[in-house]
Amino acid sequence: MDVFKLSHSLTIEIYKITEKFPPEEKFGLSSQMRRAAYSIPINIVEGASRLGTKEYRQFIGIARGSSAEIDYQLLLSRDLGYLSERDYTSLNERYGRVARMLTGLIKTLKK
Repeated sequence: MDVFKLSHSLTIEIYKITEKFPPEEKFGLSSQMRRAAYSIPINIVEGASRLGTKEYRQFIGIARGSSAEIDYQLLLSRDLGYLSERDYTSLNERYGRVARMLTGLIKTLKK
């Protein structure tokens, strides 16, 4: 599934980028970003393993919420000077794509 592959690759990128955050953010913003990032592919996989469409849709909704969470965390990281404008723009655009893909999947599952 393309949305899983993209969210997985972005999770790896978030891990690498947050390694460069200040040490005082290890248990703060860095940890929160990592959890939000890996929550997306985890919920996609868990939802897909459920027996019913309604449950699957619920997990995709949770993944969509995590993509919104990371959207703000990226903005905050940029504004605090932890992310360059280039990294922010690139990640923000790709997480926007993930969010649109998840929204599309939710709509498909409602049918």
